[in-house]
Amino acid sequence: MKAIVTVTGKDKTGIIAGVSATLSACGVNILDISQTVLQDYFAMIMLVDLEGSAVSFTELSSRLEQTAKTTCMDIRIMREEIFDAMHRI
Repeated sequence: MKAIVTVTGKDKTGIIAGVSATLSACGVNILDISQTVLQDYFAMIMLVDLEGSAVSFTELSSRLEQTAKTTCMDIRIMREEIFDAMHRI
């Protein structure tokens, strides 16, 4: 199963490292990543593969919430099929 991870907030050092470390610790593989800084704001979207994940989707979501708190960012994860369904015209 694949998922979309979005990260937004004020730009600071270590955002990508923090999110990547959480995903790696859970056995999640990053397939694609796009990030940009708009003035002082950081925005990133990742496509990740959950097949090798050592934790449930709920646990992964919880761990990303904790990372969001420690980095003062907004981090969300959504299953790819839900993301696709929401964005169909």
